[in-house]
Amino acid sequence: MREAFERYIGIDYSGAETPIASLKGLRVYVTDRNTQPVEVQPPAGAKKYWTRRGIAEWLAKVLSEDIPTLVGIDHGFSFPLRYFTEHGLPFDWRAFLDDFQHHWPTEDDHTYVDFVRDGVCGNAPARSGNPRWRRVTEIRARGAKSVFHFDVQGSVAKSTHSGIPWLRYIDLKTSGRVHFWPFDGWDFPAGKSVVAEVYPALWSRSFPRENRDGHQHDAYSIAAWMRQADSNGSLSKFASPPLDVADRRAAEIEGWILGVM
Repeated sequence: MREAFERYIGIDYSGAETPIASLKGLRVYVTDRNTQPVEVQPPAGAKKYWTRRGIAEWLAKVLSEDIPTLVGIDHGFSFPLRYFTEHGLPFDWRAFLDDFQHHWPTEDDHTYVDFVRDGVCGNAPARSGNPRWRRVTEIRARGAKSVFHFDVQGSVAKSTHSGIPWLRYIDLKTSGRVHFWPFDGWDFPAGKSVVAEVYPALWSRSFPRENRDGHQHDAYSIAAWMRQADSNGSLSKFASPPLDVADRRAAEIEGWILGVM
């Protein structure tokens, strides 16, 4: 079976500090069909590590190339249906991106997620959630925390609230060239790049740690697993998990973690 992609990018994400802060927790690994993942360093300059803005700008350029690429990013891409109903929002993912960015402008250069939470900027009270609200995929993943569960070990809340505006940025910059899974459909379109939410804890123990730190190994594991799944033909199975009608419809708004069945 021929692989669907030619390149695989794994990104371990961090919601710490600001979008222009150099963060050790931001790591990027890339591989192709024939090689092992290697770390991608940020552009030469004053920053030792990647910034969230730097990753988004780099991804927008990479995904504009004519190379079918699968990107896995370790943060939530959307919120539970309860959030949409509580705030009277349409079940439309791109409308959600616009609305969220308006209330949580966490892509602004000098904005911490906590600035919005604390009322310094944005309008968090109008668009907040409850940590008891969970997406179907989080329940299925076993161990994945709610996107609203802040200030606990293993939390993805900050990375999700800081990362969602950058999904909007990439979508706008690539002008429809990128398929955001599963919001644009469950099937991976031939010849097109795909961006998906991932949860590296599903795979990190399957690959030798070697001399990588935790953040590096998570990013490595994302890229390595996606390449492996595409190569052995199992990726298409993971792209269309067996869900009943209600859960599938919910996931088309809430999003889904690639690899969760």
